[in-house]
Amino acid sequence: MNKLQAMEVFVQVVDAGGFTRASENLQLPKATVSTLVASLETALSVKLLHRTTRQVSVTADGAAYYERCLRILADVKDAEESLSRSRLSPSGRLRVDAPTGLSAELLVPALPSFFEQYPDIQLELGCSDRIIDLIEEGVDCAVRGGQLGDSSLIARRVGMLNFVTCAAPSYLERYGTPTHPRDLERHRCINYFSSKSGRVYPWDYTRNGERIEMTLPGRIALNDSNAYLQAGLAGLGIIMMTDVQLASHGSEGRLVRVLEDWVTDPLPIHVVYPQNRHLSAKVRVFVEWVADLMAGQPQMRLRPLAAPVPLELTA
Repeated sequence: MNKLQAMEVFVQVVDAGGFTRASENLQLPKATVSTLVASLETALSVKLLHRTTRQVSVTADGAAYYERCLRILADVKDAEESLSRSRLSPSGRLRVDAPTGLSAELLVPALPSFFEQYPDIQLELGCSDRIIDLIEEGVDCAVRGGQLGDSSLIARRVGMLNFVTCAAPSYLERYGTPTHPRDLERHRCINYFSSKSGRVYPWDYTRNGERIEMTLPGRIALNDSNAYLQAGLAGLGIIMMTDVQLASHGSEGRLVRVLEDWVTDPLPIHVVYPQNRHLSAKVRVFVEWVADLMAGQPQMRLRPLAAPVPLELTA
């Protein structure tokens, strides 16, 4: 038994939902497809599929093995691409994870240009503000914001996010406009907390060498950037948002910037990926595309940096 071929056949059976459709897709006799899957089950001493006269379904072991097969087959394909002309035109499934707000405001609107350059890549973009385990969840790379700590991940810094303090006009009309960071202690501020640790992030401000960092009381705290933005738009309180978001919502007059003469600490943006995996052509071109995209945003540009180094996120 050719185990790689058997794995490919098993994956196709699961994807197609049956042996007949899988045999048509693979252009193999149905008996061959059935024999290969049965041989795989014998070799593994595990039942991978439930078979009835009407349908085929995956067992619990089969579902777990299916995910492993996808990763192995993708790695094999990537290795072949790296040694062939197909490297010039990367293809296949690419799984990426990125923060919700950054995806909505920057990445997704720019994706048409990505697919114009790489039409054979099938992108699966997971949008979440939580920190995932790339290897555990089978993700090829992730766009992440924040300071990074040591780990087995490779990180390339691709941009910086700057923050501004804003509120809806309706809020400012009702509660007034703060003129100093300490005024925020008497306002209704909307806090953001870590989905991993539950810690509420502090607010920081710097001006002419004076630095203020404080944890503000608030009636509401959120851990999703889109929901956080919507809370500010609804007039629930003052928020600290990125200037990328303000560029779209502020221009419409839905949010007004306050404390303009104070600056906050910028947030570095990295693309991270496992260092123990072959860096496939599709991951490489995505990382370069994100870096170029952010370099095209004046407020996110970076100074030239050294080569990527192993780093990991801390919440």
